[in-house]
Amino acid sequence: MIRKIKTFLELIKFEHTLFALPFAYLGMLLAKRGWPGTRVFFWVTLAMVSARTAGMTLNRIIDREIDTRNPRTQNRPLVTGAFPVSTAWALAFVSLGIFFLSAYALNPACLKLSPIAVIFLSGYHYVKRFSWGCHFTLGLALGIAPAGGWLAVTGVFSWVPLLLSLAVLFWVAGFDILYSLQDVEFDKTHGLHSVPVRFGQEAALKGSAYCHVATAVFLMLFGLFLHLGILYWVGVAVAGALLKLEHKLIEDGNLSRINTAFFVINGWIGVLLLIFTFLEVFR
Repeated sequence: MIRKIKTFLELIKFEHTLFALPFAYLGMLLAKRGWPGTRVFFWVTLAMVSARTAGMTLNRIIDREIDTRNPRTQNRPLVTGAFPVSTAWALAFVSLGIFFLSAYALNPACLKLSPIAVIFLSGYHYVKRFSWGCHFTLGLALGIAPAGGWLAVTGVFSWVPLLLSLAVLFWVAGFDILYSLQDVEFDKTHGLHSVPVRFGQEAALKGSAYCHVATAVFLMLFGLFLHLGILYWVGVAVAGALLKLEHKLIEDGNLSRINTAFFVINGWIGVLLLIFTFLEVFR
């Protein structure tokens, strides 16, 4: 059982929950301008973890045939048979059930809007089959996080957290464009779409950089509209420096450092921004 749990966590790359979860917490903290309460924190966490688990499990199931052909992904548990596909389907539906339960526990607005989140979670995997806009669809799926955290606290839709959602959208799209550089030849051969396939590697690197400039702009606009203090701006500066480092690592086209640029640096961006914003809110 322990081995199966470890295999499942490997299957969904559970540690990458850190990409979106800090931004849900940011929306939650800033909507309240303080601690929203243990109950809200618990259900927001459960909603985010279950949604991300469902999305990644569905991704692995839907892309299993593609992963079988791609040398980079042939060792994934569903491909090797280390984890049964039937069990993966079951866990995906259980995760979706937990997500709906969490939305119900938070407030009526979260419950009403939860099907929209599920549409993005279950549908973004297909976009790469017909459009190079797949990176932005993935960004949109994760960009729901801060707006969801805000809505969990207020129960009322607001345009303010959408600035943070746009920052996340372009951040995710930018690093996903970089990540897709690894599969350009495979994608071309198998009729899959991406920015590098459509426009080439040089244009992809520039497009990714522009996306991350947009991320910085929306983070700054968010801070201005909420009149956030110096510690938030320090966090934005740190995030900007990390994004700059990410591009510096692979600006020469050397993809051997892509895992450091993609997993390590991006994992820290949301966490550090959350820490500085937390310190700002509670100072």
